Amino acid sequence: MPLVRIDLLEGKTAEFKSQLGELVYESMLETIGIPEEDKFVIVNDLKAEELIFSTNYLDVDRTEGIVIIQITMNEGRTTEVKKALYKTVADKLNSQLAIRKEDVFINLVEVNKENWSFGNGIAQYAE
Repeated sequence: MPLVRIDLLEGKTAEFKSQLGELVYESMLETIGIPEEDKFVIVNDLKAEELIFSTNYLDVDRTEGIVIIQITMNEGRTTEVKKALYKTVADKLNSQLAIRKEDVFINLVEVNKENWSFGNGIAQYAE
């Protein structure tokens, strides 16, 4: 059910990007209770002129190491569960990929269940 889009500046290895996606997926498994094998991750390499961001919005010191993660998922999780997701992602990316926590930007987009089709032209979650 979650669709993850990750944007970062070009230059990272395929292994780095694969591990990045895997760590976000693991974080979702641990914190928001997604089903096993529900893994849909898109990683985009962008040129410097294509990734425009504030280096100090809300007094967070961001660098060119910024990783922007957008997760589209079903609505209904509590604020506490979402906070746990943000923390888990930032902690994992920091400890396993040396990404600064300040450079982990996460945006959740919540949708109704009927807004998904996983193939065959069927809305599998619609009742």
